[in-house]
Amino acid sequence: MPRTVTAGLDGSAESRAAVEWAAREARLRGLPLRLVQVWEPLPDPLAQAPLLGAEAEQDWIERAPDESAEGLRLRHPGLEVITERRTGDPVDVLCEAAGTSELLALGSRGLGGLHGFIVGSVGLAVTGHADCPVVLVRAGEQAADERRADPTGIPSAATPFRPVVLGLDITAPDAALLEFAFGAAALRRAPLRVVYAWVPQPPPSNETPGYAYEAEASPVAELEPRNAFMLGRALEPWRESFPDVDVAEAAVEGSAGSVLVDASRDACLVVVGRRVRNARLGAHLGHVAHAVLHHSPAPVAVVPHA
Repeated sequence: MPRTVTAGLDGSAESRAAVEWAAREARLRGLPLRLVQVWEPLPDPLAQAPLLGAEAEQDWIERAPDESAEGLRLRHPGLEVITERRTGDPVDVLCEAAGTSELLALGSRGLGGLHGFIVGSVGLAVTGHADCPVVLVRAGEQAADERRADPTGIPSAATPFRPVVLGLDITAPDAALLEFAFGAAALRRAPLRVVYAWVPQPPPSNETPGYAYEAEASPVAELEPRNAFMLGRALEPWRESFPDVDVAEAAVEGSAGSVLVDASRDACLVVVGRRVRNARLGAHLGHVAHAVLHHSPAPVAVVPHA
């Protein structure tokens, strides 16, 4: 099967936003768009019982992929749209689909304000196990939201993209994560903002008052230039590989999750990593990815890496 941009389709507002985002991404990448609808069978006792609305639900299941594909082809002329109806566990089916995808787009339920987002159990499980990058998109996300405002102050699909924001750990700057972020910025002709956030370790305790003062002041003064240097060095080969990408980096003292959420407010896409682990249980997401997924107002791409 050829590589695709894939989106999960379940009829929710979040899913529709993810499908539209995936259509725009597929056009940027010159790839087909695959819509995957998963129907999870009911347990036998429920399946045998007459359920109100069952016929309407079945009718939607049969019609939704084709109707969505038809609308996408009209809104995105020239886009190849493939539809799949699958039966089974949604996490298993979507993770299997991710295996032949450049990326997978899913919906993320938004509450707005300080409450941030609720990423459902399916979204978290797929994001934690998929072999390809997974992008979580909030309901209401539109093409204009990815762009700068026009001269009148109104977001427009004709203006340049907002920056792509990458959260990078300079102690392990993974190539897959950097390649995805630089590639996303290049496709959009968008600036790339690379952020490394760090929290200084508490100074060692000592009974000498003067020692405690020096231990507090010295590490921060030493870490700032060192971290900035290491961040710049990690980006050097990628600047050479993507000379047209305008890159700005910042080594910032603070919580990585909070720093990235702040940066996401002016981003078209936020990119974070997920370390691949061998454990079989759980959604293998670190605390930084969790914070960004739940609170970023921009779409978030979670990239698996070694």
